[in-house]
Amino acid sequence: MSTDLQEARTKWFRSLEPVPLDDMIGLWRGVGIPSGHPLDGVLENLDWFGKRIRPDLRADALLFRWSGGRLVAIEPAFFPIRQAIRFASLGRTSIARNWFSYLHRAFRARGTTASLELRTLDGVETAAMVYDRQPIVDYLRLIADEEVGGMMCVEGEARRYFFRLRRVEPSAP
Repeated sequence: MSTDLQEARTKWFRSLEPVPLDDMIGLWRGVGIPSGHPLDGVLENLDWFGKRIRPDLRADALLFRWSGGRLVAIEPAFFPIRQAIRFASLGRTSIARNWFSYLHRAFRARGTTASLELRTLDGVETAAMVYDRQPIVDYLRLIADEEVGGMMCVEGEARRYFFRLRRVEPSAP
């Protein structure tokens, strides 16, 4: 892990403005930001699309694109985060991509998997996605109009995973 890169990404994230909750409602396309985190490249390899936040501030934390372009919400609890981090190199392989594409139905969420709430990080209150069944909080900050930066924090894990979200649709179905 490159601690210099992690520190640079953390400093960048902390320089961004906070995001109000209502500004996050909608469908968002995501992409990871390389930071030396073990999960760098894993979500993209598995055809991660992004996130969807509904008007009631409930969210689909992990949306993936399947054949035909259909978006499918996956239940994050099926992938214990500490094991996912430990075995992340497997997630960047074609074997993992093929396996995941065949088993997506088994991993489908039966409802929303997270909620959006205001959380304070480094003295700044901003929108944060709190996962229901994982020790994960995605803090969100404004990069530009229709684009936010995210910093995934896993309880007990010092390393952070960074990502960008760009708005696709202003309101979720």
